[in-house]
Amino acid sequence: MAKNSDNPDPDDLPSTIARSDEKAQHTYAKTLEHAEEEYGDGRRAHQTAYAALKHTHEKVGDHWEPKDHKGPSDARAEGGRDTDRPTAGGVDANATKEHLMDVAKRLDVPGRSSMTKDELVRAIQKANDKESRRSREKES
Repeated sequence: MAKNSDNPDPDDLPSTIARSDEKAQHTYAKTLEHAEEEYGDGRRAHQTAYAALKHTHEKVGDHWEPKDHKGPSDARAEGGRDTDRPTAGGVDANATKEHLMDVAKRLDVPGRSSMTKDELVRAIQKANDKESRRSREKES
């Protein structure tokens, strides 16, 4: 990671973050910089940076968008690094069902109107993964 986290180079960022707003890029880069000082350049530093990002942003399609509220996005973020709780992969599982329905609509998730909140979270996560793969293929 480039050491200038105030203006991170998008080429140094994971692709979903490079396609996101400046605040998402800055949050990830700044946290990663500090985590690398603490843990070294490795998986734990990147997990820490993603965890920080998930407190302010949620993954929508192939990028991250600011959340309406700050705080943990899923059970793993609430429980910390050593928890065995499931992660929602950037989906704000703690959002209202109404918000999740809106995100699902934007991602054109089929069958969303009859889904439970947990089903919406899983369907959005699947749609996000699909959009991220599609964007990466376009970039290659």
